[in-house]
Amino acid sequence: MRRQRQTFHYSQKEGLERLRAIADFQFGPGAGKAIFPARTKIEFSSSTGRIRRARLASQVLATVLPSTGLLALTVPCAKRFVRAFLPPKQRVVVEKGAGKFVSQGRSVFARHVVSVDPELRPGDETIVTDDHDRVLATGRALLSPEEMLSFKRGVAVKVRTGSGQDRPARSS
Repeated sequence: MRRQRQTFHYSQKEGLERLRAIADFQFGPGAGKAIFPARTKIEFSSSTGRIRRARLASQVLATVLPSTGLLALTVPCAKRFVRAFLPPKQRVVVEKGAGKFVSQGRSVFARHVVSVDPELRPGDETIVTDDHDRVLATGRALLSPEEMLSFKRGVAVKVRTGSGQDRPARSS
């Protein structure tokens, strides 16, 4: 017997409220309103009606990952987040020499990590910044904060999008 696909139908307002709730859950109270202003447009899947993306003007702010239901941030959204929350919230700070490569979409290696939010966990969405809190990239943490600071080898953050890129980094 074939399982019927569940469909959802949200208004723009309901979609925005839902997206803000996801951001508050994922990043902490107040994150939803900080990164998704009232004029944010929500894109829905045509087949399921689920939330897919949030846009502000022509820029994509975030994508809802179908596998987890959580948000994958873009660089413009990360910049909004950095303006709203003080360091070290959701941040991994890299040394000066690595910034150029990270902003091109390259992964962050543990040896280049200078400081990190102690509350990050492996798998969390993270914002990679330089020592002046400028956004270099967004990605997913692969190591715990302690491991990022103590390891001299290995990937600490799998970068999804660098600030110097037109398109997201290829995922493998």
